[in-house]
Amino acid sequence: MTVGEKLHQCLAQLEGAAANLKTFCLDTQDQTAKKLFAQLSDTLQSQVISPLKSRVNYVESQEPQYKVFQQAMQQGEMPEPHQPEQYDQ
Repeated sequence: MTVGEKLHQCLAQLEGAAANLKTFCLDTQDQTAKKLFAQLSDTLQSQVISPLKSRVNYVESQEPQYKVFQQAMQQGEMPEPHQPEQYDQ
C-alpha cells in the first residue's frame, strides 16, 4: 500500500468515526451525551480531519503519484459516477 493510499484510508476512517459520533448524538435522548458526542465530532473534524486533509493535498501536490483517486480512475479500479441505471422492461 502506498503512502497516498494509507493517507486516504486513514482519512476515510476518521471521517467515518466523526459520522458515527454524529449518529450517536442523534440517537441518544440524554442531553449530556448528545452534547458530548456533538463536541467530539466537531473536535475530530476541526483538530484532526481538516489538518490531515490539508496534508493530503500538500503531499499530492508535491508527489503527484500519490493522487490515489485519479490513479484508481485511470486504472479502472473505481467506477466513474454515473446516472441511475435504466432497466428495460
